[in-house]
Amino acid sequence: MGRVKGKVALITGGARGLGEATGRVMADEGATVILTDVLDAEGEAVAKDITANGGKAVYYNQDVTDEGRWAELTRKIVADHGRLDVVVNNAGIVLDANVEDTTLEGWRRVNAINSEAVFLGTREAIRVMKDQDPRGGSIVNLSSIAGLVGIDNLAAYNASKGAVRLFTKSAALHVAKAGYGIRVNSVHPSYTWTPMVQHLGDNTGDRDAFYQALAQAHPIGRPGESMDIAWGVLYLASDESSWVTGSELVIDGGITAA
Repeated sequence: MGRVKGKVALITGGARGLGEATGRVMADEGATVILTDVLDAEGEAVAKDITANGGKAVYYNQDVTDEGRWAELTRKIVADHGRLDVVVNNAGIVLDANVEDTTLEGWRRVNAINSEAVFLGTREAIRVMKDQDPRGGSIVNLSSIAGLVGIDNLAAYNASKGAVRLFTKSAALHVAKAGYGIRVNSVHPSYTWTPMVQHLGDNTGDRDAFYQALAQAHPIGRPGESMDIAWGVLYLASDESSWVTGSELVIDGGITAA
């Protein structure tokens, strides 16, 4: 207990899946958690449940592609809590389409949420963290194994997650050289059994068979669970990773080792 005690953490896409799991574990470990999403009923329910179980959490609506909303939200967080120590850029969507079937509209939407919003969140986090006392913080950007290897039916998703990977390294180098005391890292999950991956399974027409195929594809013998990823994010958010920046934390059941 207490691995992020006293820290204030903003987690986008916090209403379900990886964001929800990360919010719960960070609250359990002592952070004040700000969850954001566009799924208001689900997000409010998660924050209420965390609070009912002794944690500190609040939920706000946020379209992560809205530049003005980022500034508005961080101003409120600092006004209410005094600082911002952790930003987890987790919000994301998937488009199940290969390069030939991907529309320009679909491409732009995936990249706006998965890539451009990570830029906005990282830039805003740096603005706040570099001037607070004591200065510094941790930014964790959710990429994917799709940011490391190609997947034929995820053309836009591949592009967006690859962008997150290298953007994270650029930002990490900048803030390190500037002496801001901020760390920036990316996390690369494989197929984790969240609503987004379940949606991919539904697209095959047989969710159970899809699950079994994922289990066979991963050397560990199962797809990921949300907490598998949340524990990794917690590590990068905590002071345990104080010498880790510009790194890629791959949490993938061994699939990219093959």
